Amino acid sequence: MTDETDAATSDEPGFAGFEPAPAPALAAPTPYRVLARKYRPAHFGDLIGQDAMVRTLTNAFTAGRIPQAWMLTGVRGVGKTTTARILARALNYQTEDGGGAPTTDLARFGIHCKDIIEGRHIDVMEIDAASNNGVDNVRQINDAVRYAPVSARYKVYIIDEVHMLSAGAFNAFLKTLEEPPPHARFIFATTEIRKVPVTVLSRCQRFDLRRVDASLLVSHLSGICKAEGVDAEDEALAAIARAAEGSVRDSLSILDQAIAHAAGQIMLDDVRSMLGLADRARIIDLFEVVMKGDIAAALGELRAQYDAGADPVVVLTDLAEFTHLVTRLKLVPEALKDNTLNQAERLRGGDFAQRLSIRVLARTWQLLLKGITEVKQADRPVMAAEMVLVRLAHAADLPTPDEALRMLRDGSGAMSGGNGAPSSAPRPPSGGGNTALAARPVLASANPMPAAMAAPRAMAQPLVQVASLEDVVALASQHRDITLKIALERDIRPVRFEPGRIEFSVTSGASRTLATDLSRKLKEWTGQTWMVAVVTAEGGATLREQAEAEKDRRESDAASHPAVKAVLERFPGARIVDVRDPRAAASEAPAAASSEDEYLAEAEPLFDDSEPDFDGIDF
Repeated sequence: MTDETDAATSDEPGFAGFEPAPAPALAAPTPYRVLARKYRPAHFGDLIGQDAMVRTLTNAFTAGRIPQAWMLTGVRGVGKTTTARILARALNYQTEDGGGAPTTDLARFGIHCKDIIEGRHIDVMEIDAASNNGVDNVRQINDAVRYAPVSARYKVYIIDEVHMLSAGAFNAFLKTLEEPPPHARFIFATTEIRKVPVTVLSRCQRFDLRRVDASLLVSHLSGICKAEGVDAEDEALAAIARAAEGSVRDSLSILDQAIAHAAGQIMLDDVRSMLGLADRARIIDLFEVVMKGDIAAALGELRAQYDAGADPVVVLTDLAEFTHLVTRLKLVPEALKDNTLNQAERLRGGDFAQRLSIRVLARTWQLLLKGITEVKQADRPVMAAEMVLVRLAHAADLPTPDEALRMLRDGSGAMSGGNGAPSSAPRPPSGGGNTALAARPVLASANPMPAAMAAPRAMAQPLVQVASLEDVVALASQHRDITLKIALERDIRPVRFEPGRIEFSVTSGASRTLATDLSRKLKEWTGQTWMVAVVTAEGGATLREQAEAEKDRRESDAASHPAVKAVLERFPGARIVDVRDPRAAASEAPAAASSEDEYLAEAEPLFDDSEPDFDGIDF
């Protein structure tokens, strides 16, 4: 029995722990087996990316808490059927001397293991629910399950794509599934878990198999390439992993095809040409020219990629993927540490994340999603893709709803174009308008607009220069926004201030919407888009704290003056209430006299002091 088992397993190079036996000299050549079958996992240690499930099953087998049915769900190629076979092997593990018990320690093959893994054991029945989905098929299972297994410990039924069963078939299964014979176990696999009735789910122990992480998939592919003696670039394997979308079987199928396509070392260009993928750097170039509104360059780049063999649908899909990456880098800067990102994605994606607003990125994503569907349905996909790029370039600077309402209220909307400027205003040479990387959606003036493109914007609303937080407070005072002015002076600890970008930390009790409110007000007051962010870094003193420190300094200086000292000594109990700069008081006097109901002077912060509000000394 030992010799037969070893000989039977010796031609399985995908099984760990077995040395291949020398083949007979006149043996027929072994037929080629695709990588997905050759390296199919044979035990739980071979499974990748499913650590939570493996841990749960291991603990369950160790404790003897083995349920009568499992439900395995997940996308295609993540290992549902393979896991089912490993479970059947674990249930029926038996050594050559007849010993053994259900276990997850399957490093060595038992007497039933090879047949179970290859799907040809008499007591482990694999049923395709897509072609056996009727009540009669389930009735046959119900009748057969009562009989004891022929040679194994358990009779195991593996039902693949179980969601394909009809409603009647599911109902016929319920009683057997709830109270099966002690020698029977059921393992269900499905990609559509929502189509499985809850009455069936409640009788099973459910495991959701996850998509395999791209970095883990690259390591797996690299190990297989070494085992096969194939040299492959890491970037080529990363492209294969991205194309597989977390499916191990898909990645191995693509790798199998890439080995045949390259006929040598697998290069990134080989994978791109084989799958019709566009160069990642060229996708980023296309994204940049679209955001700049350079339609001519965008159409030329798309046509060049199409002539090189790239599918227009794939180009737009990659463009949408890069848009998502930029959005993610903007919201989660730690994503730059992702090892699956190449140098171009990390550097240029981070730059775009700093320069583009969420509004532009979200709109680009929506237009691309709609455009991909249109391109798939079009008779001439490349033409449809070109029109998508045209829409992207022109729509990048459309006004938001609040801007559109303000235009209508101001009377400028009736005669304005898509960007709020008069329709007769000159357009850029490319026809793209004031687009994302050229005008408003850029994070303010970090990249100033060209004068020719800023002119139409100036016709609609003059730009206001803001160079410091004090200027922002002055703007709030000018527009009589008392609430915001108080918050600016009391709650903001400045960290970074530059044109178009404000970063600050906040004091306890600050409004949660302070950054959003300030960004909206600055855009309304200055005509530019500002990035206003609350950061965790420790900021400086608030304007109120600075003013109070200055007040204390003036009082300390005044108290040290000989004349003031003499007065304080002459009148015990007297104290200094306020000390003002005579020049500032002189400049404020005419303004106070000109309008009795004028708002508080901009040079003086607004405070809620408990001290009496008069000058001089309190006797």
